[in-house]
Amino acid sequence: MSISGTIDSAVDRARELTCDTFQIFTRNPRGWKYKKLKTAEVEEFRRKLVLDDLGPAVAHMPYLPNLSSPKKAIYNRSVKSLSAELNRCDVLGLQYLVTHLGSHMGAGQDLGLERITGAINGAVAENPSDVMLLLENTAGTRNSMGSSFEDLKRILARIDERRRVAICFDTAHAYAAGYDLNSPRGVEETLARFNSALGFGILKVIHLNDSKFGLGSGRDRHEHIGMGYIGEKGFRAFLNHEAVRNLPLIMETPIDERRNEVGDLKRVRELLG
Repeated sequence: MSISGTIDSAVDRARELTCDTFQIFTRNPRGWKYKKLKTAEVEEFRRKLVLDDLGPAVAHMPYLPNLSSPKKAIYNRSVKSLSAELNRCDVLGLQYLVTHLGSHMGAGQDLGLERITGAINGAVAENPSDVMLLLENTAGTRNSMGSSFEDLKRILARIDERRRVAICFDTAHAYAAGYDLNSPRGVEETLARFNSALGFGILKVIHLNDSKFGLGSGRDRHEHIGMGYIGEKGFRAFLNHEAVRNLPLIMETPIDERRNEVGDLKRVRELLG
């Protein structure tokens, strides 16, 4: 949901679309600078959340931070940004903050692991609250961190405050990374692998997106629900799986002449039955 105008307007937009839950950026996602949250807007945001019984409300980290960067200046700036976002989520009463895990930029997985876990441990320690940080699986692009369930497990094993960190599962990213979600059998096998590596208890939010490119493509491009390579058969099986069915489902699908967010929302509800 857009926060254009005032941040509490996002709640109004979610309600108008008949959403049950929604996700926002708490600020401009394409820049480093941001303004302090205004007290009146914060109070109105929190009031509307309770009034409309919407939730859990989810925030997403901006795009520029790279929590796995080997470059000191970028890394320090990224950690500072993560800490600030955790604080903003606490102020707004948001339950979850989703973060990408970044790229080691060719410096290697070991350094990337050291960087990302150091960033998470530091930012979480600086912000004692009930806000949970959700690690989002990645699409398997070159030098990226966290594209496999085993990678996520290694990261989680080095987290100090485990109760504060969990997983956001992105369907398009998983498919691009080589996890088949195109058929009932593929969905069952993929989710069984997730459960074996991580356990369903750590899964808190789903990013529900179809993929513009094929299985194992390593390309992070989202498509309308059922119009991409995962397809309606895959989504019907995925959405009705007992491990997923009752979780918050956040769509990050395109808006174009073929379909808008209302159309995708309607199709998901139809597939859910």
